[in-house]
Amino acid sequence: MLYEINEKALKLEREGKKIIRLNLGDPDMSTPSEIVEAAYASMKAGNTKYSSSYGEQKLRQKIAEMHGVKTENVGITPGSKWAIFSTIFLTMKNGGNIIIPTPYWTAYDLIAKTIGAKTKLLKTEMETNWKVNLDDLEKLIDNETKMIILNNPNNPTSKIMDDKTLDGIVEIANKKGIIILSDEVYGAIAFNKTKSILDYGADSKHILSNGFSKTFTMTGWRIGYIVANKMLIDQVTKLNQITFNNVPVFIQDAATKGLELHKQIAENIKAKYKQRADLASKKLGEAGFKFTQPDAPFYLFPKREGLDGEKFTLNLLDNGVAVAPGTSFGDYQEHFRISLTAPDNEIETGLDKICEATQ
Repeated sequence: MLYEINEKALKLEREGKKIIRLNLGDPDMSTPSEIVEAAYASMKAGNTKYSSSYGEQKLRQKIAEMHGVKTENVGITPGSKWAIFSTIFLTMKNGGNIIIPTPYWTAYDLIAKTIGAKTKLLKTEMETNWKVNLDDLEKLIDNETKMIILNNPNNPTSKIMDDKTLDGIVEIANKKGIIILSDEVYGAIAFNKTKSILDYGADSKHILSNGFSKTFTMTGWRIGYIVANKMLIDQVTKLNQITFNNVPVFIQDAATKGLELHKQIAENIKAKYKQRADLASKKLGEAGFKFTQPDAPFYLFPKREGLDGEKFTLNLLDNGVAVAPGTSFGDYQEHFRISLTAPDNEIETGLDKICEATQ
């Protein structure tokens, strides 16, 4: 229903209705001017031709240095979504199943089903701080399980997985010979330190997916990357060669400029979204919603006992505010997701309307 809400919001906007868009994780802040200028300069320099399907060496080297791996362990993709798709496709194309803790970003499940893989959803609950139960995880694993997908920090809860739980998941995966695909696209802008899957050794079979969309407000630029063992990077590159071939070089040059300014840009994003998260937490708390405090931008995942989340979301949209129902992220009928990715004044108005809607 996530995409249905978005389409309805677009339709209402075309009809002239003002909609406060709190339904998508698309930052309202502009791409930093230095990144835009770097892309322009690269285009003017003639960097508009075919290039390596691995990605530009300079960008790969910078990413490798940032994560403490070799350049051969990095592949550039058109957004982190392609990194995730290609990894799932290459790992699961011959069958098997994937375990995904919920709530989750729906694309994981949709991608898996598109290529004929089965998914096993492992439900977590707000009341236990969204913690993965390791015993339940191990019980879900069978001889057809090939992958566990983690999203850390998580969309939609904005919670960081605690180190002990992550250690336990990695230990189980290693014991069972299962690959972990860790989507860490919110990690660099988390309010608190996030342990990476790469902290367990860059030479393992586990995989990091990341991108530039969130940290650098480059959602429309479509550039991401994968960090994995060389064999998988080579396989992903072969898939790149027969599909999109390469991310435009001028976009890669812009991303390289972003990495040069990484600390400054990430700190600015964190500061802005921490203010928004604090405001939202205050208003929602006063209105009686239950939720876990966000550890990262951009989301809150409130709950109200007895709420019909889908009906609530549709009624709220008619009142000019778009949010996403909890059922878009798993079996969470009483929840909905708020994305704090609109201008500050719109966020405040939207939050007030959300709180008023349950009075």
